[in-house]
Amino acid sequence: MPIYWAFLTYMLLKPGEENREYWFMFSGIDKVLHLSIFAALGFFLISAFPKIKFSYFFQIILIYAFLTEILQEEMGLGRSMETLDIVADAIGCLIGYYIYKRILPHFF
Repeated sequence: MPIYWAFLTYMLLKPGEENREYWFMFSGIDKVLHLSIFAALGFFLISAFPKIKFSYFFQIILIYAFLTEILQEEMGLGRSMETLDIVADAIGCLIGYYIYKRILPHFF
């Protein structure tokens, strides 16, 4: 969990790079990436702390999402703050939580 969190922070705050067009890229791919990495973060967080209240879980993820977006804007390294990124982050963490609480118990 701490390794994933550190890697995620690095990836969210690293300097922006010039986008190259690849065959798999489409408009909004960054939102899909935000959603998927925060789904993994939500899953790992609830896996590490299964007895945490949902409200605390959601607050931790939202604070982290807001802080990374604010830091992206303030650091001036070619990244910008986007509200839709925070929305994608919140939805992603809810998906991770749902997978852990609702789907995973059916397999174990």
